Amino acid sequence: MTLNQLRAFLAAYSCRSLSAAAKELGISQASASELISRLEQELGSPLFTRTSRGLSPAPAAEELHPHALDCVNSARRGVEAVQALQTLSGGVSTFGVLRYAANYDLADLVVQFHQQHPGVRVRMIGLNSHVVAASVASGEIECGLVVLPVDSENLEVRQLARDEVYFISSTRPADAGPVTIQELAAAKLVLYDAHAGWKDPTRRQLLDRANLAGLSIEAEMEVEHAETAYSLVAAGAGDSFMASGILESLRRDDDVRSFPFVEPLYDTIALVQRKHGYLSPATRRFSVFAERAVAAQGGLTSLV
Repeated sequence: MTLNQLRAFLAAYSCRSLSAAAKELGISQASASELISRLEQELGSPLFTRTSRGLSPAPAAEELHPHALDCVNSARRGVEAVQALQTLSGGVSTFGVLRYAANYDLADLVVQFHQQHPGVRVRMIGLNSHVVAASVASGEIECGLVVLPVDSENLEVRQLARDEVYFISSTRPADAGPVTIQELAAAKLVLYDAHAGWKDPTRRQLLDRANLAGLSIEAEMEVEHAETAYSLVAAGAGDSFMASGILESLRRDDDVRSFPFVEPLYDTIALVQRKHGYLSPATRRFSVFAERAVAAQGGLTSLV
């Protein structure tokens, strides 16, 4: 079975006429007939019956049609992808990034990309990782950077780096040592990403630990932005936890101190795309830029 046979079949199916199909393909009617005849021989079943009105698709043609269409379209997209990859003179890249991309110096990804590929339009969407992952799984976003864990049943996940998460406080003694899950559960917590709540990947990890210990974690205050949570911690309103990449970008001359957990906790940064999904050449290239940008972060531990 060849692509030319499938193209001839699709043209005949659409046109309901061998002569019209041949004209559409730019070949002779005899060539179109030969291609379809060879396909019928391979399948062991007739695809069309000839009537006074032209060609009438047989049951085998109805079964073959969606598969032939997928095959020919996939081949066309493959050719377009290679051609576009060589030039990247156009197209749109839709890419999701973890909400605090700016804290990891990832905000200038678009600038870097446009310097090399000025003809490509970019939609870079920064949301909580669980929303980015859901948007990638649904096809709304082609690809994205997330913090794990996320619901990954329909995703291909490539782990890139990890960043340690610390407990932060302005009231806990500096020499108090690492933090236990029991102390965390008893703390007056100020948490950010209020909209995501306990779907936030960092919160999920700590909640799992608390559940295993028979504990619960409650937030005294929830705010939307990490900057706000940090300010409240600095004012002594409560304690929180943050990945070091976010924490270091917010550091000020204040009394906020950071402490590791007894069992070290990490945010794992990963690149996700939909399983068996199609990535446009622009997004595929943009993902390379994103991966390099994560690898360039000095404070992260590379996993690749």
